[in-house]
Amino acid sequence: MVTQIKTISSNTFYPYFNLALEKYLFDTVDDRTVILYLWQNDKTVVYGSNQNVWKEVQVSKLIDDGGFPVRRLSGGGAVFHDKGNLNFTFLTKKDNYNVDKQLQVIIEACRLFGLTVEKTGRGDLTIEGRKFSDSAFYRSGERCCHHGTLLVNTDISMISRYLNADRSRPESNGVRSVEPDVADLVDFCPSLDIETMRRKLFEAFEHVYGLKPVPMSGQELEPAVIGSYEKIFSDDNWLFGGRIKYKNQICKRFDWGEFDLNLNVDNGTIAAAQLYSDADDEHFIASIGDKLEGMAYSCEALTELVRSCCTSPEHNAMAEDICGLLLEAI
Repeated sequence: MVTQIKTISSNTFYPYFNLALEKYLFDTVDDRTVILYLWQNDKTVVYGSNQNVWKEVQVSKLIDDGGFPVRRLSGGGAVFHDKGNLNFTFLTKKDNYNVDKQLQVIIEACRLFGLTVEKTGRGDLTIEGRKFSDSAFYRSGERCCHHGTLLVNTDISMISRYLNADRSRPESNGVRSVEPDVADLVDFCPSLDIETMRRKLFEAFEHVYGLKPVPMSGQELEPAVIGSYEKIFSDDNWLFGGRIKYKNQICKRFDWGEFDLNLNVDNGTIAAAQLYSDADDEHFIASIGDKLEGMAYSCEALTELVRSCCTSPEHNAMAEDICGLLLEAI
């Protein structure tokens, strides 16, 4: 049961600190609390935990322009952030986690500006059919994170500059980079700005949860712990992973996302492997990828591995797609 709601805003546009603070809040939220964390990044592309950054992002162009590539903990696709984008994160324990209620905070904040919002899919929000917000999700044990973007006054042209377009993704699952139907909130309410939106989100948070928000102070935080997370999020190994030249690739896009398996096989054994995906369920994909090296390269062995990683009906459906692909490819 939620007996307390807390609010916190970051005062920096540095993305590695902002993700580090999010991770700290995720680790420390208690059983009775929901935290709403608001933050902004400047000239940043944030991509999913299992994505191939070299395929998704114009990395060199982004860095040359003074921008930041950032890998988050959640799954899903890549998004562009600038100072016209306001990011939100809800952090709580499993018993208090309610995506519809959390999205209602965003919807209610927009209503305060006279805007009518519709939900499409699990976490996308639209006005007049044009998307201004999407979400990604992450869980570990009993802890849950729901974070997303709000396009307030973003330079949408930069999306196509830094993200690689891929029209192969089914429309039912959204478009992972360049989208003709995205919009800024200022397109519908020209007087709206970031700081006003921030205030309205906190007001809506109070209204939806029926509790007075408690602003978090710096004294509640542990700078040394946040600093250690910042080093992890900014480390090249986390951001880019190893750049190995793989000889074998098995790749297909499904309704739930892409499955992109890259392998080096030696004498019938998988000597090196990297599995990429923009699927929302990062744990399922990661659990497969973690076990590939050293396995026999056979359809039987790989399909058995995929099915052994299933822990939900959703996983079972994904696994059948993957196993069908493996049967065709091997």
